[in-house]
Amino acid sequence: MAFYRASQGGFGAGGWRARLAVWRAARGPVANGFASSPEPRSIGLFAKGRQLVAGNYLFAGHLIESPGAGLWDITPPDIDFAAELQGFGWLDDLAALGDAQARNRAQVWTQDWITRFGAGRGPGWTPDLTGRRVIRWIHHALFLLNSADRDATDAYYRVLTTQTRYLSRHWARAAPGLPRFEALTGLVYAGLSLIGMEPLVGPAVAALAAEARAEVDEGGGITTRNPEELLEVFTLLNWAAQALSEAGHTVPNDHLDAIERIAPTLRALRHADGGLARFHGGGKGAEGRLDQALATARIRPHKPLGHGNAPAMGYVRLSAGRTSMLMDAAAPPGGRAGGSAHASTLAIEVTSGRRPLVVNCGSGAPFGTEWRRAGRATPSHSTLGIDGVSSSRFGAGAGEVLEERAAVLTLRQQATKEGAAVHAAQDGWAMTHGLTHARDLAMSADGRHIAGADTLISLNPQGKARFERVLTATGLQGVPFSIRFHLHPDTDSTLDMGGNAVSVALKSGEIWVFRHDSPATLSLEPSVYLERGRLKPRATKQIVLSGFAAGIETRIGWTLAKAQDTPLAIRDLDRDDTPVPL
Repeated sequence: MAFYRASQGGFGAGGWRARLAVWRAARGPVANGFASSPEPRSIGLFAKGRQLVAGNYLFAGHLIESPGAGLWDITPPDIDFAAELQGFGWLDDLAALGDAQARNRAQVWTQDWITRFGAGRGPGWTPDLTGRRVIRWIHHALFLLNSADRDATDAYYRVLTTQTRYLSRHWARAAPGLPRFEALTGLVYAGLSLIGMEPLVGPAVAALAAEARAEVDEGGGITTRNPEELLEVFTLLNWAAQALSEAGHTVPNDHLDAIERIAPTLRALRHADGGLARFHGGGKGAEGRLDQALATARIRPHKPLGHGNAPAMGYVRLSAGRTSMLMDAAAPPGGRAGGSAHASTLAIEVTSGRRPLVVNCGSGAPFGTEWRRAGRATPSHSTLGIDGVSSSRFGAGAGEVLEERAAVLTLRQQATKEGAAVHAAQDGWAMTHGLTHARDLAMSADGRHIAGADTLISLNPQGKARFERVLTATGLQGVPFSIRFHLHPDTDSTLDMGGNAVSVALKSGEIWVFRHDSPATLSLEPSVYLERGRLKPRATKQIVLSGFAAGIETRIGWTLAKAQDTPLAIRDLDRDDTPVPL
């Protein structure tokens, strides 16, 4: 979890400064009960709760099978695994299971955490993880305290009070953005809930409103451009607003305005299957989280989403019929927001009904450093790439931020009765090869036909001169490029028509056919689908159009369309996705 690393800020989680801060926070009266208790709103998975009870611990891409060991007896294989343990998100899963065994595990593991880490030891004493943990402790208070003895109850309130005071003094040490939203939402929850903590509510509410004003832009986006992270921010703002309203407090306008700005942006970033577009380190979102968040906000769309709208957080959406397509139409984020940015400019994803079709590989962070870097590179995205050179690149140092970032030079959208179209161009290879990448996309009004064209072109004398030098260095062979269309692993794809087309079958029964009209070579190659919660990348395939740019303008046209005998509507009711992917 990059957020966890970023939030430490030198404070030293588990170090002497953290222990001193916790020791100071522990001084003072202990809340002996709840003034009010917000309803549990965090969603867990029943099946994952069963796995936890069975001793199968799956966190941050690692599975440890240890039926006889407690949660805190296992040794975390890395810092991300430890962070997921310390954040207590697993408590949602045990509560979703909800039986006597699950309650026993929740109570024993929470008391064991108090014994081992409650005095400030361990990696969990950062403001964001503390806020995340406090929210779960309060959400599931009845689950944790039901039938607990007096000593366990006293310890729960004592350490919850300590965490609350710790947050009130150190929330600002959390990195701006999601980590700070987690810290402040936890503080608001605790201040509203615990007897005697009411004086902490006002400053926390004001700080949360200021953070919402500063971090959520006028278009309802955040600087990381990570759709899943935006959903997490939206969820926290919703939870805090509900808790304040239920306790009779006024929610500040800046807080409510941020919720109102984010809601339509999330709707625009949502595919036809209900999942979020997977860009810049984000996944499709936890099952049910987006539906719950949008329903809770009760903000209706001001206008239909789709054709002709302004980009949402830098993404363009085309949708018609049962089909949605999203394209990354802005530069990758830089600075403090760029630690997880991908070189994905002009990449697309396509979903038909409930079935993803064209995807990006996703974040490789759960699978180690090499996969993390590979997932951020241009070839891991459904777009054109010059072989061996991503459109945005790391600098000379060893930092994790993309320093040479592609800029979008032009962006035009058009909507007609026949459908919708978008034209965009980015300069990611202007300095290295003298070439600009332009992408034209059009979707028919019924959503059954997508036409695309990718062009590499030298736009000015400087670019032409640079391209000619590169061309000469290749012996006039040209600049090698590949246009990739990564397919979801649930698709079944085959080369067809003597190698001139690719047929892609979805589990719904739909057939999509990919064709092209260019001298490029069409192939079907191995790919991977990087998905959080799995032990290893999932094998899949990618459609690849490869060739050489040997002139100042090289254009490759292609189409992706439903087969003519595919019905307009298909009953697609099977739920065959695994709730706890292994």
